[in-house]
Amino acid sequence: MDNEYTVEELFKQYSDMVYRIALSYGTQVSFAEDVVQEVFLRLLKKKPRFKSKEHEKAWLIRVAINCCKSMVSSAWIKRTCSLEDARQAESLFQQEEESGLFELMAKLPAIYRTVLYLRYYEEYQVKEIAKLLHITPNLVSARLSRAKKLMKKEILKERKCIENETGIIQRNV
Repeated sequence: MDNEYTVEELFKQYSDMVYRIALSYGTQVSFAEDVVQEVFLRLLKKKPRFKSKEHEKAWLIRVAINCCKSMVSSAWIKRTCSLEDARQAESLFQQEEESGLFELMAKLPAIYRTVLYLRYYEEYQVKEIAKLLHITPNLVSARLSRAKKLMKKEILKERKCIENETGIIQRNV
């Protein structure tokens, strides 16, 4: 198996996935780009042998999550984010509904964004997410549940704001 060709092929196949995982952690385009670069540099350095397509995907997800965690805890990431970065990240989700969901997900803590992304965008099962994140399936389920509740709360808040702006809701006096 030719590693250079494999790395190029893996980059084409999985760079978008790694990028979106990074956005779920940092919500900044520059952060996500750095994570993608770091993940594929590690792939080039380590040159792991994969047993299957699922194994290579899981390896890349795990490395992406580890990179995100280490970069989030670093001092430079705690600086301010430009508004342009946030707008660019939002534009990645072409459909209006996806863009709105991204905005709502960006308001959630990273632990919730990650499980939501892996469950609903990458379509992993709870047990698989638990393995990837090195946590228990019960904790994954709890985080998914909390994330959905927080998302619902944000959607309702947003809906009320829109309805109030359009004057649809009137108070009964």
